[in-house]
Amino acid sequence: MQKFYIETVGCQMNVLDSELVHSGLVQSGFVPATDHDNADVILFNTCSIRQHAEDKIYSALGRLKHWKTTKPYGILGVIGCMAQKDQKTIFQRAPHVDLVLGPGQLELLPETLHQLLEEKLQQNNTHHETESGKKLLVSLKRLEYRHAEVIGSFRLFNPVRNPEARGNRFQAMVRIMFGCDKFCTYCIVPSVRGPEQSRSPQEILKEIRTLVNQGVVEITLIGQTVNSYRHKNSEKTTSLADLLHQVSAIEEIQRIGFVTNYPRGMNNDLLQAVRDLPKVAKHLHVPAQSGSDSVLQRMKRNYTATEYRELVDRIYSIIPNVSMTCDLIVGFCGETEEEFRQTVDLVQYCRFKNSFIFKYSERPGTKSAELYPDDVPESVKKIRNNMLLDIQDKISLEQNQQFIGKTVEILVEGITKQLETGGVQLSGRTLCDRIVVFDAPDNRLIGQFLKLNVYDAAPFTLFARQSCSVGNF
Repeated sequence: MQKFYIETVGCQMNVLDSELVHSGLVQSGFVPATDHDNADVILFNTCSIRQHAEDKIYSALGRLKHWKTTKPYGILGVIGCMAQKDQKTIFQRAPHVDLVLGPGQLELLPETLHQLLEEKLQQNNTHHETESGKKLLVSLKRLEYRHAEVIGSFRLFNPVRNPEARGNRFQAMVRIMFGCDKFCTYCIVPSVRGPEQSRSPQEILKEIRTLVNQGVVEITLIGQTVNSYRHKNSEKTTSLADLLHQVSAIEEIQRIGFVTNYPRGMNNDLLQAVRDLPKVAKHLHVPAQSGSDSVLQRMKRNYTATEYRELVDRIYSIIPNVSMTCDLIVGFCGETEEEFRQTVDLVQYCRFKNSFIFKYSERPGTKSAELYPDDVPESVKKIRNNMLLDIQDKISLEQNQQFIGKTVEILVEGITKQLETGGVQLSGRTLCDRIVVFDAPDNRLIGQFLKLNVYDAAPFTLFARQSCSVGNF
């Protein structure tokens, strides 16, 4: 049996795609390998949001040249967003790559891998040094291009989920929609993930019930702009708020989250569902990207900073004790000191639990690369990035310190470290998405819901001691 190894870079979409690829390959007769050296097939699931992510992949591919020479039957593949965006470029920069496949054609992967392995075996068993052998390699490349260039036909790849492919058996992500129609000028996602498409609630609920049978108690609904979810049939339209009610009705599911949200889609029906449904996390990730109206306009975000602040006010007024996180870009094209200061003001006003702050990275093929020069020096981007991180860290610490002396409930997710004195440090998250760590004798509490007493706090962590168990799922 052929062994495969998957290395994943990027967002939760990619993490879920890798899980589905893992499940699909296992169903197709492949066996997971523990590392590169033991694999017959190595796949890199890639991201194109920032240049650093792509550089990391090319560096890793370069290190695997030796693996290819020592394993003549081995297959080296690149899948995901970078594969969709840079199909032939990948072959040019890394000619030892065998397979390039975008995220919309992952259903072709098991069959294509079997075909490539079979043809490589035939080639190496006959005349792989002959001219006919070289032509076969060219033929394989043409086959790979043909698969990779099916643009606009994004097929749903949804094999039966394999719990071995997940980090935790009791937690799972479920894709409810994919693609994006927002076309923010800095973003390559609409080009590599295709148009917005929502799955039917029947399919989603069926998948969740399958996951329940595998022991899952926490579900995260994901989509590129998850609150854009709309499924229409002849009888009705199902919104994300409607779907949350339906998932909450599944008795075995104890927690439900959803990411990532687009600000203009945060309607009151959705916010009230978050408030009223006990199982739904009291946490919202709503990227702002900037606090400057002029920058938001260049980004084509379709809202103003004032509208975003009004949204935050509405969220805090409707959902008691909610936490918010945010994405922010510093150093976007033409960003002045005043425009950056407006982003600082937004962060100080909104008091996010955490902010994911990124230096602008120009992406070929995006409108911002076409329309605006990337004219903010890297040194300035770094200064602004660090300044905003420091401000956010202080806010995060102030918020977390409010939990000292309080009791919180978490779902224990895993081990963070082994203790020198024996035992382990375990971690989990509250319903408002705060990370909590505590010491335990062993790992038997993983998968349980616990109440813990918080005795200390850091910007991104609460430190706690055991109180009592409130359930074992």
